[in-house]
Amino acid sequence: MAKPDKKSTRDTQSVNIFFEKNSYLPALYGDGDAHLDRIEQMLNVSLVSRGNMITITGLKRDIQASELILQKLYSKLEDGHDITMADVDAAIRMIPPVPEGKKVKHIVGETEAESDVYIRTMKKTIVPYTHVQANYMRGLYDNDLLFALGPAGTGKTYIAVAMAVYQFMNKKVERIILSRPAVEAGEKIGFLPGDIKDKIDPYMRPLYDALFDMMPAERAQEAIDSGEIELAPLAFMRGRTFSNAFVILDEAQNTTRTQMKMFLTRMGEGARMVITGDLSQIDLPKDIKSGLSDCIPKIEHIPGIDVVRFSDGDVVRHPLAAKIIHAYDDWEAKKKQYAEDREAGAE
Repeated sequence: MAKPDKKSTRDTQSVNIFFEKNSYLPALYGDGDAHLDRIEQMLNVSLVSRGNMITITGLKRDIQASELILQKLYSKLEDGHDITMADVDAAIRMIPPVPEGKKVKHIVGETEAESDVYIRTMKKTIVPYTHVQANYMRGLYDNDLLFALGPAGTGKTYIAVAMAVYQFMNKKVERIILSRPAVEAGEKIGFLPGDIKDKIDPYMRPLYDALFDMMPAERAQEAIDSGEIELAPLAFMRGRTFSNAFVILDEAQNTTRTQMKMFLTRMGEGARMVITGDLSQIDLPKDIKSGLSDCIPKIEHIPGIDVVRFSDGDVVRHPLAAKIIHAYDDWEAKKKQYAEDREAGAE
Protein backbone atom coordinates (compact mmCIF):
# COMPACT_ATOMS: atom_id res chain seq x y z
CA MET A 1 0.00 0.00 0.00
CA ALA A 2 1.00 3.64 -0.44
CA LYS A 3 3.08 5.47 2.10
CA PRO A 4 2.97 9.14 3.12
CA ASP A 5 5.24 11.52 1.23
CA LYS A 6 8.83 11.23 2.51
CA LYS A 7 9.30 14.97 2.87
CA SER A 8 6.37 15.15 5.31
CA THR A 9 7.37 12.17 7.47
CA ARG A 10 8.19 14.35 10.46
CA ASP A 11 4.63 15.72 10.45
CA THR A 12 2.83 12.39 10.13
CA GLN A 13 0.81 10.68 12.81
CA SER A 14 -1.29 7.54 13.12
CA VAL A 15 -4.90 7.09 14.18
CA ASN A 16 -6.88 3.87 14.71
CA ILE A 17 -10.56 3.68 13.78
CA PHE A 18 -12.89 0.79 14.54
CA PHE A 19 -15.97 -0.62 12.79
CA GLU A 20 -18.53 -2.63 14.72
CA LYS A 21 -19.78 -5.15 12.13
CA ASN A 22 -17.13 -7.36 10.56
CA SER A 23 -19.60 -8.55 7.90
CA TYR A 24 -19.51 -5.11 6.24
CA LEU A 25 -15.73 -4.91 6.03
CA PRO A 26 -15.12 -6.85 2.77
CA ALA A 27 -17.48 -4.47 0.94
CA LEU A 28 -15.96 -1.45 2.71
CA TYR A 29 -12.39 -2.44 1.82
CA GLY A 30 -13.23 -3.57 -1.75
CA ASP A 31 -11.87 -6.50 -3.76
CA GLY A 32 -8.21 -6.85 -2.92
CA ASP A 33 -8.54 -3.71 -0.74
CA ALA A 34 -9.21 -1.68 -3.92
CA HIS A 35 -11.29 0.93 -2.07
CA LEU A 36 -8.59 1.45 0.54
CA ASP A 37 -5.98 1.68 -2.21
CA ARG A 38 -7.96 4.48 -3.91
CA ILE A 39 -8.23 6.47 -0.69
CA GLU A 40 -4.49 5.97 -0.08
CA GLN A 41 -3.63 7.20 -3.56
CA MET A 42 -5.91 10.23 -3.51
CA LEU A 43 -5.21 11.44 0.04
CA ASN A 44 -1.55 10.39 0.37
CA VAL A 45 -2.13 8.27 3.48
CA SER A 46 -1.32 4.69 4.49
CA LEU A 47 -4.25 2.45 5.48
CA VAL A 48 -3.51 -0.82 7.28
CA SER A 49 -6.45 -3.07 8.18
CA ARG A 50 -6.35 -5.51 11.10
CA GLY A 51 -9.70 -7.17 11.67
CA ASN A 52 -12.25 -4.45 12.34
CA MET A 53 -9.58 -1.79 12.91
CA ILE A 54 -7.91 0.45 10.31
CA THR A 55 -4.74 2.35 11.13
CA ILE A 56 -4.48 5.59 9.15
CA THR A 57 -1.03 7.17 8.88
CA GLY A 58 -0.40 10.53 7.25
CA LEU A 59 -0.74 14.26 7.79
CA LYS A 60 -3.44 15.27 10.28
CA ARG A 61 -5.69 16.90 7.67
CA ASP A 62 -5.50 13.84 5.39
CA ILE A 63 -6.20 11.47 8.29
CA GLN A 64 -9.30 13.48 9.18
CA ALA A 65 -10.53 13.41 5.59
CA SER A 66 -9.86 9.67 5.26
CA GLU A 67 -11.76 8.94 8.46
CA LEU A 68 -14.75 10.97 7.27
CA ILE A 69 -14.75 9.10 3.93
CA LEU A 70 -14.58 5.66 5.56
CA GLN A 71 -17.32 6.51 8.05
CA LYS A 72 -19.55 7.79 5.25
CA LEU A 73 -19.04 4.60 3.22
CA TYR A 74 -19.65 2.42 6.28
CA SER A 75 -22.93 4.28 6.95
CA LYS A 76 -23.96 3.58 3.37
CA LEU A 77 -23.45 -0.16 3.99
CA GLU A 78 -25.43 0.05 7.23
CA ASP A 79 -28.30 1.56 5.25
CA GLY A 80 -28.32 -1.51 3.00
CA HIS A 81 -26.56 -0.06 -0.05
CA ASP A 82 -23.70 -1.58 -2.01
CA ILE A 83 -20.41 0.29 -2.52
CA THR A 84 -18.67 0.66 -5.86
CA MET A 85 -15.51 2.54 -6.81
CA ALA A 86 -17.78 5.33 -8.06
CA ASP A 87 -19.15 5.63 -4.51
CA VAL A 88 -15.60 5.86 -3.15
CA ASP A 89 -14.76 8.61 -5.65
CA ALA A 90 -17.99 10.44 -4.80
CA ALA A 91 -17.19 10.25 -1.08
CA ILE A 92 -13.73 11.67 -1.75
CA ARG A 93 -15.24 14.46 -3.85
CA MET A 94 -17.85 15.37 -1.23
CA ILE A 95 -15.32 15.78 1.58
CA PRO A 96 -14.55 19.52 1.62
CA PRO A 97 -11.00 20.77 2.23
CA VAL A 98 -9.80 19.95 5.73
CA PRO A 99 -7.85 23.00 6.91
CA GLU A 100 -4.75 23.35 9.03
CA GLY A 101 -3.91 26.67 10.61
CA LYS A 102 -5.93 29.80 9.86
CA LYS A 103 -9.29 29.05 8.24
CA VAL A 104 -10.99 30.90 5.39
CA LYS A 105 -14.71 30.35 4.87
CA HIS A 106 -16.14 29.94 1.38
CA ILE A 107 -19.05 28.27 -0.39
CA VAL A 108 -18.68 24.79 -1.91
CA GLY A 109 -21.86 23.88 -3.79
CA GLU A 110 -24.66 24.85 -1.44
CA THR A 111 -22.70 24.47 1.81
CA GLU A 112 -20.17 26.59 3.62
CA ALA A 113 -16.68 25.09 3.85
CA GLU A 114 -13.40 26.13 5.44
CA SER A 115 -9.92 26.02 3.98
CA ASP A 116 -6.51 27.30 4.97
CA VAL A 117 -5.32 27.71 1.40
CA TYR A 118 -6.36 29.87 -1.56
CA ILE A 119 -4.78 31.73 -4.50
CA ARG A 120 -5.48 35.41 -5.03
CA THR A 121 -5.10 36.72 -8.61
CA MET A 122 -5.81 40.09 -10.20
CA LYS A 123 -9.44 39.22 -11.02
CA LYS A 124 -10.52 36.59 -8.50
CA THR A 125 -9.57 34.45 -5.53
CA ILE A 126 -9.38 30.73 -6.27
CA VAL A 127 -10.46 28.40 -3.46
CA PRO A 128 -10.38 24.59 -3.42
CA TYR A 129 -13.62 22.68 -3.93
CA THR A 130 -12.25 19.28 -2.87
CA HIS A 131 -9.71 17.98 -0.40
CA VAL A 132 -7.37 16.91 -3.21
CA GLN A 133 -7.58 20.38 -4.79
CA ALA A 134 -6.58 21.89 -1.44
CA ASN A 135 -3.55 19.59 -1.27
CA TYR A 136 -2.71 20.58 -4.86
CA MET A 137 -2.69 24.26 -3.89
CA ARG A 138 -0.49 23.51 -0.89
CA GLY A 139 1.87 21.60 -3.18
CA LEU A 140 2.07 24.57 -5.55
CA TYR A 141 3.14 26.82 -2.70
CA ASP A 142 5.64 24.33 -1.27
CA ASN A 143 7.38 22.67 -4.25
CA ASP A 144 9.56 23.81 -7.14
CA LEU A 145 8.39 20.92 -9.33
CA LEU A 146 4.91 19.43 -9.15
CA PHE A 147 3.01 16.91 -11.29
CA ALA A 148 -0.79 17.03 -11.41
CA LEU A 149 -2.37 13.89 -12.86
CA GLY A 150 -6.02 13.18 -13.51
CA PRO A 151 -9.04 13.68 -15.78
CA ALA A 152 -10.33 16.87 -17.35
CA GLY A 153 -12.38 19.15 -15.14
CA THR A 154 -10.41 18.64 -11.94
CA GLY A 155 -8.78 22.08 -12.05
CA LYS A 156 -5.23 20.90 -12.80
CA THR A 157 -4.44 23.58 -15.39
CA TYR A 158 -6.75 26.30 -14.08
CA ILE A 159 -5.27 26.26 -10.58
CA ALA A 160 -1.71 26.09 -11.96
CA VAL A 161 -2.33 29.19 -14.10
CA ALA A 162 -3.79 30.94 -11.05
CA MET A 163 -0.61 30.20 -9.09
CA ALA A 164 1.53 31.40 -12.03
CA VAL A 165 -0.34 34.72 -12.09
CA TYR A 166 -0.05 35.03 -8.29
CA GLN A 167 3.72 34.42 -8.43
CA PHE A 168 4.10 36.89 -11.33
CA MET A 169 2.00 39.61 -9.68
CA ASN A 170 4.01 39.36 -6.46
CA LYS A 171 7.33 39.45 -8.33
CA LYS A 172 8.33 36.00 -7.15
CA VAL A 173 9.02 35.14 -10.80
CA GLU A 174 9.86 37.37 -13.75
CA ARG A 175 8.04 35.41 -16.45
CA ILE A 176 5.23 32.97 -17.06
CA ILE A 177 5.74 30.27 -19.70
CA LEU A 178 2.74 28.18 -20.76
CA SER A 179 3.37 25.25 -23.06
CA ARG A 180 1.80 22.14 -24.59
CA PRO A 181 3.21 19.35 -26.76
CA ALA A 182 2.09 19.81 -30.36
CA VAL A 183 -0.01 16.65 -30.52
CA GLU A 184 -3.74 16.77 -31.01
CA ALA A 185 -6.38 14.12 -31.43
CA GLY A 186 -7.68 13.96 -34.98
CA GLU A 187 -5.83 16.86 -36.58
CA LYS A 188 -2.18 17.76 -37.14
CA ILE A 189 -1.09 21.31 -36.48
CA GLY A 190 0.64 21.60 -39.89
CA PHE A 191 -2.67 21.28 -41.73
CA LEU A 192 -4.32 24.19 -39.93
CA PRO A 193 -4.65 27.41 -42.00
CA GLY A 194 -2.52 30.55 -41.56
CA ASP A 195 1.00 31.33 -40.35
CA ILE A 196 2.63 29.72 -37.32
CA LYS A 197 0.84 32.04 -34.84
CA ASP A 198 -2.52 31.29 -36.48
CA LYS A 199 -1.78 27.58 -36.27
CA ILE A 200 -0.73 27.71 -32.62
CA ASP A 201 -3.38 30.04 -31.16
CA PRO A 202 -6.40 27.68 -31.39
CA TYR A 203 -4.32 24.89 -29.90
CA MET A 204 -3.19 27.07 -26.97
CA ARG A 205 -6.68 28.52 -26.45
CA PRO A 206 -7.42 26.66 -23.15
CA LEU A 207 -4.33 28.27 -21.63
CA TYR A 208 -5.31 31.70 -22.96
CA ASP A 209 -8.79 31.26 -21.48
CA ALA A 210 -7.43 30.41 -18.03
CA LEU A 211 -4.97 33.31 -18.19
CA PHE A 212 -7.61 35.88 -19.15
CA ASP A 213 -9.76 34.58 -16.30
CA MET A 214 -7.03 35.58 -13.84
CA MET A 215 -5.84 38.89 -15.33
CA PRO A 216 -7.50 41.87 -17.04
CA ALA A 217 -7.31 41.29 -20.81
CA GLU A 218 -5.30 44.48 -21.40
CA ARG A 219 -2.69 43.60 -18.76
CA ALA A 220 -2.41 40.02 -20.00
CA GLN A 221 -2.01 41.11 -23.63
CA GLU A 222 0.59 43.68 -22.61
CA ALA A 223 2.59 40.98 -20.80
CA ILE A 224 2.30 38.64 -23.81
CA ASP A 225 3.49 41.38 -26.18
CA SER A 226 6.47 42.19 -23.93
CA GLY A 227 7.44 38.53 -23.57
CA GLU A 228 6.75 38.43 -19.82
CA ILE A 229 4.09 35.83 -20.59
CA GLU A 230 4.85 33.31 -23.31
CA LEU A 231 2.59 30.66 -24.80
CA ALA A 232 4.36 28.20 -27.06
CA PRO A 233 4.36 24.53 -28.11
CA LEU A 234 6.88 22.29 -26.38
CA ALA A 235 8.89 21.98 -29.60
CA PHE A 236 9.96 25.64 -29.14
CA MET A 237 11.53 24.89 -25.74
CA ARG A 238 14.59 22.94 -26.93
CA GLY A 239 17.92 24.60 -26.17
CA ARG A 240 16.46 27.04 -23.62
CA THR A 241 16.91 27.36 -19.87
CA PHE A 242 14.05 28.64 -17.70
CA SER A 243 15.30 30.88 -14.89
CA ASN A 244 13.12 32.97 -12.56
CA ALA A 245 10.06 31.73 -14.41
CA PHE A 246 6.85 29.89 -13.60
CA VAL A 247 6.55 27.20 -16.26
CA ILE A 248 3.45 25.09 -16.95
CA LEU A 249 3.53 22.11 -19.28
CA ASP A 250 -0.07 21.17 -20.01
CA GLU A 251 -1.34 17.94 -21.64
CA ALA A 252 2.01 16.35 -20.77
CA GLN A 253 0.69 12.84 -21.41
CA ASN A 254 1.39 13.62 -25.08
CA THR A 255 5.11 14.18 -24.61
CA THR A 256 7.59 11.55 -25.73
CA ARG A 257 10.24 10.31 -23.29
CA THR A 258 12.88 12.43 -25.03
CA GLN A 259 10.70 15.55 -24.86
CA MET A 260 9.93 15.08 -21.18
CA LYS A 261 13.59 14.64 -20.25
CA MET A 262 14.44 17.70 -22.36
CA PHE A 263 11.75 19.78 -20.63
CA LEU A 264 12.67 18.73 -17.09
CA THR A 265 16.33 19.56 -17.67
CA ARG A 266 15.43 23.12 -18.82
CA MET A 267 14.83 24.07 -15.17
CA GLY A 268 17.05 26.96 -14.14
CA GLU A 269 17.66 29.03 -11.02
CA GLY A 270 14.51 30.44 -9.42
CA ALA A 271 12.21 28.41 -11.68
CA ARG A 272 8.95 26.75 -10.65
CA MET A 273 7.48 24.02 -12.87
CA VAL A 274 4.03 22.43 -12.98
CA ILE A 275 3.36 19.49 -15.29
CA THR A 276 -0.25 18.45 -15.85
CA GLY A 277 -1.67 15.50 -17.73
CA ASP A 278 -4.29 12.79 -18.02
CA LEU A 279 -2.74 9.37 -18.58
CA SER A 280 -6.06 8.00 -19.83
CA GLN A 281 -6.08 10.46 -22.76
CA ILE A 282 -2.80 9.79 -24.60
CA ASP A 283 -2.91 10.82 -28.29
CA LEU A 284 0.56 9.55 -29.21
CA PRO A 285 0.98 6.70 -31.72
CA LYS A 286 0.58 3.33 -29.99
CA ASP A 287 4.25 2.42 -30.39
CA ILE A 288 5.45 5.57 -28.58
CA LYS A 289 5.45 5.56 -24.77
CA SER A 290 4.21 8.67 -22.97
CA GLY A 291 7.04 10.69 -21.44
CA LEU A 292 4.76 11.53 -18.52
CA SER A 293 4.01 7.92 -17.56
CA ASP A 294 7.69 7.08 -18.07
CA CYS A 295 9.10 9.78 -15.80
CA ILE A 296 6.79 9.61 -12.77
CA PRO A 297 8.15 6.36 -11.23
CA LYS A 298 11.71 7.49 -11.96
CA ILE A 299 11.66 10.84 -10.18
CA GLU A 300 8.66 11.19 -7.84
CA HIS A 301 10.72 10.00 -4.84
CA ILE A 302 13.11 12.99 -5.15
CA PRO A 303 12.69 15.57 -2.34
CA GLY A 304 11.23 18.81 -3.70
CA ILE A 305 9.07 17.00 -6.27
CA ASP A 306 5.41 16.40 -5.49
CA VAL A 307 2.80 14.36 -7.38
CA VAL A 308 -0.90 15.08 -6.89
CA ARG A 309 -3.35 12.55 -8.30
CA PHE A 310 -6.94 13.50 -9.07
CA SER A 311 -9.76 11.08 -9.87
CA ASP A 312 -13.12 11.54 -11.57
CA GLY A 313 -14.38 12.21 -8.04
CA ASP A 314 -12.59 15.57 -8.19
CA VAL A 315 -14.29 16.75 -11.40
CA VAL A 316 -15.89 20.11 -10.61
CA ARG A 317 -17.62 20.71 -13.93
CA HIS A 318 -21.23 19.70 -14.60
CA PRO A 319 -22.14 16.59 -12.51
CA LEU A 320 -22.61 14.64 -15.76
CA ALA A 321 -18.92 15.16 -16.63
CA ALA A 322 -17.81 12.98 -13.69
CA LYS A 323 -20.37 10.31 -14.61
CA ILE A 324 -19.20 10.29 -18.24
CA ILE A 325 -15.55 9.93 -17.20
CA HIS A 326 -16.46 7.07 -14.88
CA ALA A 327 -18.51 5.36 -17.62
CA TYR A 328 -15.53 5.50 -20.00
CA ASP A 329 -13.20 4.12 -17.30
CA ASP A 330 -15.69 1.35 -16.53
CA TRP A 331 -15.94 0.42 -20.21
CA GLU A 332 -12.17 0.26 -20.64
CA ALA A 333 -11.79 -1.83 -17.48
CA LYS A 334 -14.39 -4.32 -18.74
CA LYS A 335 -12.68 -4.53 -22.14
CA LYS A 336 -9.35 -5.19 -20.47
CA GLN A 337 -10.86 -7.86 -18.22
CA TYR A 338 -12.59 -9.50 -21.20
CA ALA A 339 -9.31 -9.61 -23.14
CA GLU A 340 -7.49 -11.10 -20.14
CA ASP A 341 -10.22 -13.73 -19.67
CA ARG A 342 -10.06 -14.71 -23.34
CA GLU A 343 -6.28 -14.96 -23.18
CA ALA A 344 -6.48 -17.14 -20.07
CA GLY A 345 -9.10 -19.35 -21.75
CA ALA A 346 -6.91 -19.79 -24.82
CA GLU A 347 -4.10 -21.08 -22.65
